[in-house]
Amino acid sequence: MKEDLLHFAWRLQRFNRDALQTTTGEPVEIVHTGTYNTDAGPDFLNARIRIGDTLWAGNVEMHLKASDWLHHGHQEDPAYDNVILHVVLEEDTAVHHARGERIPCLEMKKRIPQKLGAHYLRLLNNEDWIACESRFPNVSELTRNLWLERLAAERLEQKALSIARQLEQNKEDWEETFYQFLARSFGARVNADPFMMLAQRCPLLLLRKHRHSLFQMEALLFGQSGLLSGPFEEDYPQQLKKEYQFLRRKYKLQPMPPQNWKFLRLRPANFPTLRIAQLCTLLYQADNLFSKVMSALSMVEVENIFEAKLSNYWWTHYNFDKASEKKRKALGRQAIHLIFINTIAPFLFLYGQRKGEEKYQERALELLENTRPEANAVIRKWKAIGATAESAFQTQALLQLKNEYCDKKRCLECAVGNAILK
Repeated sequence: MKEDLLHFAWRLQRFNRDALQTTTGEPVEIVHTGTYNTDAGPDFLNARIRIGDTLWAGNVEMHLKASDWLHHGHQEDPAYDNVILHVVLEEDTAVHHARGERIPCLEMKKRIPQKLGAHYLRLLNNEDWIACESRFPNVSELTRNLWLERLAAERLEQKALSIARQLEQNKEDWEETFYQFLARSFGARVNADPFMMLAQRCPLLLLRKHRHSLFQMEALLFGQSGLLSGPFEEDYPQQLKKEYQFLRRKYKLQPMPPQNWKFLRLRPANFPTLRIAQLCTLLYQADNLFSKVMSALSMVEVENIFEAKLSNYWWTHYNFDKASEKKRKALGRQAIHLIFINTIAPFLFLYGQRKGEEKYQERALELLENTRPEANAVIRKWKAIGATAESAFQTQALLQLKNEYCDKKRCLECAVGNAILK
């Protein structure tokens, strides 16, 4: 058995509560189990437990064996001084507060139903794509939908937290932070980190000094990416390289190592060279991009903002010195939707939180609900087991469920897992 099962049984009162008593024989009444604590400190906070004739208010700590209290060093941690009940599977030793008082102990080994433990172990040891794959379709649609709504918000909050940390490093500069995360989204999964590095090495303030010239902006971005380091046969990359060498000396710039970029097994439309050109054109066409995006009220408006008209060279190239069939290489609708899902929606959500304006958070959720569902291997697998997504709001929830709960076997913290164990 794992300690998580104790938490689950306590939280939902899934154990035999007849004639509860401590290991020293005092009667126990659970008035309030407490609030489950996922941070440091005791497992349940602000519980109310009647022991004998006294109603205690305090915290509850849980272990498989009582001696784990000593192994974890709780006797020396002031955070555990207010523990009023020690709930254990087995009391193999008495434990005491730092002040010397014995902590009342409730032993659970004969109170947790064997069937509950067996179900939980089956989930933990299941080798299917998700532990409850065969039983997932049997969970009520209401339970699943309510849980997915919570997970979509949780995923937005998680992304917003990452943005908030970067925003703090950037001294609350929203435009610069948005530019960095926008660049990251242009790299998709494969080149996300190199694009973030590029944005940090080529700040928005520097690009704005040259926003009158798309050529100079391309020279700065491509130069800082390290992708202008090689010899070129064509005139345009030669000119870019020459311009960058001048700007590099002027601003004392240091380019990235070019080996950071990945081209292997990418479709040409996703080559980092083309993506850098698209990002550069977007920044050239739309100053104060963050403000424009925050003002967009529909996905059509977002798509219009991201309508980037590339320079002539990129109509016939995906990479330097390698001509291709002439083709308009603007960002596709699917790429724009992914940028919205992974960057714009979290920024809207965080901005609303920071400014105390719920309309931005509501807009983030509403636009996600009105955006087409993502198409990837994880979402296709969910569909195969009966979870069909009709919007990006739902695909984000399903990705959160798979990544943060199913893969980590957090069945006891999952509404679906709870429903199955019940």
